[in-house]
Order: sequence, then structure tokens, then C-alpha cells
Amino acid sequence: MAQARSERSARPKRKNGETEASPRPPKASSMSDRAYQQIKELILTLFFLPGQYLNEAAICDLLKLGRTPVHQALQLLQVEGLVEVVPRKGVIVRPDSIGEVIEILDARILVEVELVRRAVANGTREDLRELAAILDKTNRRHGGGSMDAFVESDRAFHVKVAAMSGNAILADFVRLMHERSTRFWYLHLWQTIDLYGASRQHRTILEAIEAHDPERAARAMRKHIDSLRERLQHILHNAPSRGGRPSAVPQARTRRIGAGGASRT
Repeated sequence: MAQARSERSARPKRKNGETEASPRPPKASSMSDRAYQQIKELILTLFFLPGQYLNEAAICDLLKLGRTPVHQALQLLQVEGLVEVVPRKGVIVRPDSIGEVIEILDARILVEVELVRRAVANGTREDLRELAAILDKTNRRHGGGSMDAFVESDRAFHVKVAAMSGNAILADFVRLMHERSTRFWYLHLWQTIDLYGASRQHRTILEAIEAHDPERAARAMRKHIDSLRERLQHILHNAPSRGGRPSAVPQARTRRIGAGGASRT
């Protein structure tokens, strides 16, 4: 009798007919979010190249995910402008032109110059520590001299400054615009950008925020984004003719997935 009670007490309790100790399947939304984040990162870092058609089955195999979360992720990425659904052909990675990215930078200048002013007013000491930690962490891991270091720091830094402004809607806009332009740092700026100079510009923005000087911070932010814009303008004006060879893509970024699911370079 005592043994029977012991066995019953050792069984997992049930709640609403479900055994609490039994593993629950992951929620569809969490799987879709995982697919969304992973596919986006593959697009931003040029694993999937602009103009490349994507095969859903191959992506499922690559990410070890089902068709539903991958399909939902691609739909969301279409809304954000990173992919495009072509009728009767499939999903293609949207090939933004340099001109479009320059327009994105123009929009970022208008928004981020104002947001950094608000960050000066609304940022806390903890925010400043986190902002400094973003730059310090990147320098420790990469020495500040690699393209990956710049992209990692630039994305995190601008998202944090925007969040410090207190305007969630504009901060989300900055994040989306920044992600849209990230691929071009790998495609075009990797040969010409002054990575150390860009890192110094980040530090100058931080110092202005720490000094509680909104106008100085605004000038530093404008100079930083303007410098990226000027480099893209230079590339645009010096681009080869229609029949010329396009700029080389770094070898590490040309790896992509084929229709059959096999990766190749």
C-alpha cells in the first residue's frame, strides 16, 4: 500500500490533461523566429547573395527546420525588403542597388541625427556603459581591424543609440534600414573603408554623449554616416560600364546554398 502511494507520488503531476514532465514541442512562433533570425543573418553576411533564388526545401535542410517556420520567415523577410517573391519562380534575395543604399543612408542621417540628440537627454549611466562595452568588446575580439569587427560593432552601436532615444518606432526603423545596408559593407566597402577611422567615429559619438553635448553628438553622427555615403558615391561614380566586371566579392562571403541543398563557393 505504502509502495503504491510512493509510486503514485513519483509520477509526474498532470495539468489540464498534460503530463508536466513530458517535453513540450517548441511553439511555432519560436521556430519561425529562429528561422527568421538565421535566414536574415545568412542574407546580411552574403551566404545568400543578392539576386540568388532560394529553395525552401534546401533551407529547411540547412537549418534543420520544418517548412512552415521557414515559409513564415521568408514572408516576414519579404515585408522587410530583404527577399522578394517572384510569381511562378520562387523567392529571390532582393538585389538592392548602390543608389538605393545611398537613399537608405540619407534616411538614416535624417533620423539618427535626431535620435542621438535624444539619446544624450534620455541615456542612463548604464546605457553609456553598455555602449562603451560594445566598442570595447569588438576591439578585444577582433582588434578593430576586420570587416566582421566593423559590421558587428556598427550594427550593435547604432541599435543601442537608437534605443537610448526612447522612441521605439524610430529605433525599429533604424534597425531595419541598417540591416538593409549591411550587405553592401561586405559587397562594396570591404576594399575601401577605413575600419579604424570608422571605429574612431563611433568613439567620438560616444564621447559626445558622455559629455551630455547633443549638438556635438549630432555632428559626430552625421559625419559618421556621411563618410559611408561618400564612399558609396565614389563607388557608384567609378563603377564599371554595363559590360564591365562587377566588383569582387570577398571569398569568405561567396559560399551559398544551391537548389539541391549543397553548399558551394
